[in-house]
Amino acid sequence: MQPFHHLLANNLIANITNFTVWFALTFWTFLETQSVFATGMIAGIYLVLTAMLGIWFGSLVDHHRKRNMMMVSSIASLILYAIALGGYLLDPDIRSADVGSITLWLFILVSMLAVIAGNIRMIALPTLVTLLVPEERRDKANGLVGMVSGIGFLTTSAISGFLVAWGGMVATLVFAIALSLLAAIDLLFVHIDEPREMEEHAEPRRIDLAGTFRIVLGIPGLFALILFSAFNNLLGGVFMALMDAYGLSLMKVEAWGLLWAVTSSAFILSGALIARTGLGANPVRTLLLVNLVTWAAAAVFTIQSSIILLTIGCFIWMFFGPYAEAAEQTTLQKVVPFERQGRVFGFAQSVELAASPLTAFLIAPLTQFVFVPFMTDGAGAQAIGDWYGRGPERGIAVVFTIAGLLGLILTIIALRSRSYRKISAAYAAGTGNEKAVPAAA
Repeated sequence: MQPFHHLLANNLIANITNFTVWFALTFWTFLETQSVFATGMIAGIYLVLTAMLGIWFGSLVDHHRKRNMMMVSSIASLILYAIALGGYLLDPDIRSADVGSITLWLFILVSMLAVIAGNIRMIALPTLVTLLVPEERRDKANGLVGMVSGIGFLTTSAISGFLVAWGGMVATLVFAIALSLLAAIDLLFVHIDEPREMEEHAEPRRIDLAGTFRIVLGIPGLFALILFSAFNNLLGGVFMALMDAYGLSLMKVEAWGLLWAVTSSAFILSGALIARTGLGANPVRTLLLVNLVTWAAAAVFTIQSSIILLTIGCFIWMFFGPYAEAAEQTTLQKVVPFERQGRVFGFAQSVELAASPLTAFLIAPLTQFVFVPFMTDGAGAQAIGDWYGRGPERGIAVVFTIAGLLGLILTIIALRSRSYRKISAAYAAGTGNEKAVPAAA
């Protein structure tokens, strides 16, 4: 387990790096432009590129040594961050955040590509859990992954707001370059015995989408599980597009960053609980039950303009997030053959996130030009404004409530479906990955 723990620590460094840039870029753009549309576009860019590249990233993980691909991920991020910093220093339109300037959007695109390069790690890590951890302990190992993600989220949330307040994007990108270099160098000291047959396999090194799709369809209920996550992310795109705009409407950027730091302790708490108690006999059921709770919270946490309600809602959302992620990963690790896991994880990532860009790209302008006027001086403000409140922030709040109610309905339907029963049975049967795989050096 020692290499696994080393990889967790290395991924922590990379996660802090990449998500600090994402948070800071969103904060900086909103503060400079005061545009919900612009922050929604940043979320949309992330989701589109993640959906497009997930299957390719998965094939890279399957066809190459996974530690090496993690190193490539850090080096790619480092180079792209350096390019983004050079553009920022050279172009005044970027520094002034001119939304009409193409160079600003190129700067955002390059910065987000650097963040997205880290997704190679996100695909490689669960396959390494299969390689390094016996089946009976994988759910707990996935809990550790969630706990490390929570630590990274806490750190990211604490520092991103202060980086923007004190040094803007220059400080953020210098920080990212330094940590990307550190993560790449540290991987030189991680040694893993990966199966030689991965390199000598007769199958050509290609993406093979058709073969991956056959694997997914061949496991009863698996495609339905992926589709459920896709529909869930369709609504989750609302949060990616609007959460920062909503929070920054209620508090200063430093306070917003600290709020995320405090509430992200829920990630650590839930990850620790999973690592101690596991996910139960049926992780699929766990996945759906935690979604019931999170969508119920999403429907009510913006009912009033309250930092306390916002904090409670964020805490609940983050506490149950690692349970959902660990449940899906544990299921895939058991039912999908190891040599295909990278592509299946990448396929799942692409399908699940393909829905979110639609939400992110549609919801930002829809909120800006429909719901904000609706709750500022429109029919909504006249009908419920006396108790619900009026103004742009209340327009954003309505969208959160609608998303939460739709999420509740979707999850109830999924719990009553035949596909839920099929994937639960497939998990109980397993496919052979439950046996010990080669130990790490």
